[in-house]
Amino acid sequence: MAGQETEDDTARTGHSSDHVQTLARGLAVIRAFDAEHPRLTLSEVAKETGLTRAAARRFLLTLADLGYVRADGRDFALTPRVLELGFAYLSGLTVPELAQPHLERLVAEVGESASVAVLDGADVVYVSRVATSRIMRVAINIGTRFPAATTSMGRVLLAGLAPADLDERLAATELRAHTPYTITDEPRLRRELDQVRAQGWAFVDQELEEGLRSIAVPLRDSSGVIAALNVSSHTSRTTLDSATRDLLPPLLATAARIEADLAATGR
Repeated sequence: MAGQETEDDTARTGHSSDHVQTLARGLAVIRAFDAEHPRLTLSEVAKETGLTRAAARRFLLTLADLGYVRADGRDFALTPRVLELGFAYLSGLTVPELAQPHLERLVAEVGESASVAVLDGADVVYVSRVATSRIMRVAINIGTRFPAATTSMGRVLLAGLAPADLDERLAATELRAHTPYTITDEPRLRRELDQVRAQGWAFVDQELEEGLRSIAVPLRDSSGVIAALNVSSHTSRTTLDSATRDLLPPLLATAARIEADLAATGR
């Protein structure tokens, strides 16, 4: 029947008849901008999204009319209004609000930056952070995303998944070498996740960025692992031994306090 998508059509396109392609493309234009590409030309947006220049231009001008994008000569950039798109999610998420004072206490105790992140597809997304100094090339803000497989928080979250869910996430993950230390072999990564699951914490040594080490523990509620908490440091200040000796105990204590607050709220 005309206008009705069949099962064959769904299998071919990967989308149901309810899929609105125009909306998907508009969101793809917004996602083309990130910490490494805060300003893009029309040609760059078209390349990043796979759209034609004409289509990319229409989407950019529409987003500009709505206040989500601004034009500056040949360049385009997002405006603060895009934060509205994530506010509804964050405002309904108890973890960031509860975690923030605990992060501040943890940072004051250990003298290193601390963060909370959740899992979204093959990435971790930062939802709360207290920084002491900038130790990465890319500034980390609320909403910053990194590959889960190469981060301590990501490995804690991946290790907390059911086997079938983990298989699905890893199948969608490109194990790309960010540094010479990055694990790019899936069997080896799975062994790392087994160890993380057994010991209850993850330590990542310069796999995302050279000079950066981090240690993370899970945050749980009644449903299981819902987020991860980490402390990150420069290699000049932290070794595996010092991390497990000096950072892990306060990290675990902080996680226990956040989990207690979650339980008190009925989460």
